[in-house]
Amino acid sequence: MQDPAVVGTRRSRIAEFLRQLDPDVRTALHFDDAAIIGADLLISMCRALMDTGSDQPWQDRMESTFEEFDLSDVETGLDHILEQIQDKDMAISWLNSFKGVNYLAFALRLLGAGDFRRLADAVKEDGAIVALAVRRGLRGLMPFAVAWSDAVANMSENQRKAVSKTDIIGLEVVQMVIKADEAFGKKFISTLPMQLTAATADDLVGWRPDDMTEIVSTIRHRVADSSAKRLERENSQLVRKIRGAKDALTHSEDGISQAANSLIELIDRIMREAFSKEEVMAWVEANLPDEPGLTREEDGKILLNKRAEALCFVYRGGPTAREANEHDNGQGPTLVHDVLARVIVATRTSLQKFKHEDAGTQEEKDQLFSLLAGLEGALLLGLSISQIGIKRDQLLDDLEA
Repeated sequence: MQDPAVVGTRRSRIAEFLRQLDPDVRTALHFDDAAIIGADLLISMCRALMDTGSDQPWQDRMESTFEEFDLSDVETGLDHILEQIQDKDMAISWLNSFKGVNYLAFALRLLGAGDFRRLADAVKEDGAIVALAVRRGLRGLMPFAVAWSDAVANMSENQRKAVSKTDIIGLEVVQMVIKADEAFGKKFISTLPMQLTAATADDLVGWRPDDMTEIVSTIRHRVADSSAKRLERENSQLVRKIRGAKDALTHSEDGISQAANSLIELIDRIMREAFSKEEVMAWVEANLPDEPGLTREEDGKILLNKRAEALCFVYRGGPTAREANEHDNGQGPTLVHDVLARVIVATRTSLQKFKHEDAGTQEEKDQLFSLLAGLEGALLLGLSISQIGIKRDQLLDDLEA
């Protein structure tokens, strides 16, 4: 039986049910202690992350969740969850074994009709909680998918090939996310008791590929807002440059050249205020001394190219070193960092044309709005990646302290 001291602190219906069974019965059902703790921890984390009514930041909610468990249980549960994530074949095999007719018949005989029904209900309720977390997580990727697509759209085909010989950066990631959301909704959301979760009406409405234009338009506004907020943390004047460019495009007769000038100045100022040329040169020499296209020689002097400044910015002046794997030889900048840096440079190059060749046509305005969306997307991704790195380093420092 479950220890009375912890009753009410565990939030997984499956874990609660299994703890009441005889250990030999749990073993016969293929549930060991690690699986039970893992289920308990997973559901607890999902509930904490989805508690949007809480005033606490999600990090504090997660910390409170872990405090409900013994440290050894947290380690055991996380290890079990990570094992399932890392070994997908084993996880799929483990899950399929529970769906088989033979297993269900065996469980029914072992538990009896009443307990079997309670276990089935517990599986569905826990499954609904995980399904909601997965759906929200999947949809949480959309701003970054839209930002990536808009950013990559600012690159020419030759510029894309310079980054990668494969078509990976040209993948329709937005469409992929929408299709994945639609499939997940049909297979899981529609079959589980979502009314038992914190799901809202928006959570339950499925996305469809036919609605992609409307979805992307809505998400793009969020990308612009998120980009502005991150820029404002750096320098509020930079945000005014973007707003000024949009106002110029919307209201000024000379809006195209004014907007192009504002955005060029924005890019240059971001690079200049992030790192001095001397700091960028030192960073290149320390991290990417053999990377082509970062410097040039003029009049016997070694000068920086814009791509070097952009790479130093998206790396936040941090190290580029990483372990090699089957997809990455560990040399040079990562694909994502290289793409974002090249997008910033490509956008600046395209804006220079509008600066000097402004005919004032609607087509030019549309092109400039598209460049602006791509720039906002690149800045959102670049600043998000760099802030993740900063938070990680701060966390490590805190742990050491």
